[in-house]
Amino acid sequence: MSDKLKVGILGGTGMVGQRFISLLENHPWFEVTTIAASERSAGKTYEDAVGGRWKMDTPMPEAVKKIQVMNVNEVESVAAQVDFVFSAVDMTKEEIKKIEEDYARTETPVVSNNSAHRWTPDVPMVVPEVNPQHMEVIKYQRERLGTKRGFVAVKPNCSIQSYAPVLTAWKEFEPYEVVATTYQAISGAGKTFKDWPEMVGNIIPYIGGEEEKSEKEPLRIWGEIDDENKCIVPAKSPVITCQCIRVPVLNGHTAAVFVKFKKKPTKEQLLCALKNFKGVPQELELPSAPQQFIQYLEEDNRPQVTMDVDYEKGMGVSVGRLREDTVYDWKFVGLSHNTVRGAAGGAVLCAELLKAQGYITQK
Repeated sequence: MSDKLKVGILGGTGMVGQRFISLLENHPWFEVTTIAASERSAGKTYEDAVGGRWKMDTPMPEAVKKIQVMNVNEVESVAAQVDFVFSAVDMTKEEIKKIEEDYARTETPVVSNNSAHRWTPDVPMVVPEVNPQHMEVIKYQRERLGTKRGFVAVKPNCSIQSYAPVLTAWKEFEPYEVVATTYQAISGAGKTFKDWPEMVGNIIPYIGGEEEKSEKEPLRIWGEIDDENKCIVPAKSPVITCQCIRVPVLNGHTAAVFVKFKKKPTKEQLLCALKNFKGVPQELELPSAPQQFIQYLEEDNRPQVTMDVDYEKGMGVSVGRLREDTVYDWKFVGLSHNTVRGAAGGAVLCAELLKAQGYITQK
């Protein structure tokens, strides 16, 4: 019998669910034993339920092909099979909130890729290198839910991963005003070019809800736990304004960012801060942690999606074109993999952190 933790994937047939399954193949700590999806997929093997809709570059892992898909709404039955679950369900926000808390109340930890709980005050929203201490709010969430073991934890939006870690590395220089434009891949909408042919040779200057997330979510990850009110209070600065544009790229969100600092750093100081930036995942050598979280590329034409999106197996952030600006102090370009670091991979790293911190254990 394996001593790996038994994992369920809620919403396992969709693009992010598929990414979870790909990333967890041969994981040293976790094993996918249960896959749950909508009623129409329930009862089929995973291979049959996905059919011709497998969207990953790598083949479907043999170990999951014959797993019989369960109905995600049969919460007690699914929860009984697993130690914890990853959530990538495709439902309305209210439905997601309810079903994730229903799983938590069965004493099953939920690590979610969804946005529904990102602003629930006692749910930690974590980039493990940036705010691992926010997991401590789980104790207050458990009080509210009446659980001993169950809880919900989430990762933030994919669009902020290409610049929020960079700004975190530069925290000592006190960034106070940020303008960011993100150029976002179509896989962020769960699509490929086959699904969305009108994106070929096109850009769309609107992604619903994305600009608000891009402006507000970094402030929450930089916030503090308020023990009196049992919640996380977002930071008040830097002020961020953002535009989000869908571009004809399959994987990889790029950000063009302008920053004003209260303390005036030199380029050498900024580059040194990026190079030396690391967090708890690197110190603990968590299985999915990139060794060098942020890399700086000196070439004028980098980072590029085709060359850099898979840096550190898609878990690192690539930065380039750092230069002084005539209106702001500095400007740079960042790139991150939106379905690895920005989605399933970020959630897997959160789960590894939660295991290391003692929040996820065998039932």
